[in-house]
Amino acid sequence: MFDFLMYLKVFLIGGTICMLGQILVITTKMTSARILVTFLLLGVILECVGAFEPMKEFAGSGVTVPIMGFGYTLAKGAIIAGEQEGLLGVFVGGLKAAAGGIAVAVTMAFLVSLFFSSKTKK
Repeated sequence: MFDFLMYLKVFLIGGTICMLGQILVITTKMTSARILVTFLLLGVILECVGAFEPMKEFAGSGVTVPIMGFGYTLAKGAIIAGEQEGLLGVFVGGLKAAAGGIAVAVTMAFLVSLFFSSKTKK
């Protein structure tokens, strides 16, 4: 069943997060890399204090698709693996949890690079 309001909510929340990133790009002297790390750490912090899960239930992929979702995945994996495997699990759990997404991103970047060539901005 097509639930228009759910799609609208996901789009508006995800779009708002991305808009906040764009506002940071335009109004501050922060580099794009620092803004990405800020959003990633925000996802980690929200997961550590228990606020990301309620946000995820409300907004769905609106909060998990932006870079905050990657931070959430890393933190959640580290927490679960830490509980199961101890200190070593804390260090490897996040990477285990995010390995699938990282593999897809690297593979797709490689495939796209076969068809397009990069150009330096002037």
